[in-house]
Amino acid sequence: MKVIAWLKPYCGWSNGVRAIFKKYNIEFEDRDIINNPEIYAEMVEKSGQTLSPCVEIDGVMLADVSGEEVENYMLSNQIVEPSSAEADVPTNAPCTDEEHERMASKTMRFF
Repeated sequence: MKVIAWLKPYCGWSNGVRAIFKKYNIEFEDRDIINNPEIYAEMVEKSGQTLSPCVEIDGVMLADVSGEEVENYMLSNQIVEPSSAEADVPTNAPCTDEEHERMASKTMRFF
């Protein structure tokens, strides 16, 4: 299975997506859309929109999704089996104020 995720370094939604892949032990390519304008442009081109996270699983694009939505997609399509393991962070939550502050002070914004 090939999985690419266009994510922010610090973001509740992005961390929720990462947590789902960790929960199911799925290897994925984590592409930073905040610090790399080419990666952001690639996400927009592939997904057709500007919101993140975006996840591509074996060629299927899931645009502007939460970790919960990624998990539901994978379960519904029998990509993973149900798991009783808990995610290590909320999988359907926005950025906290601390995450917003960290992004503003430590990342390069180009959009």
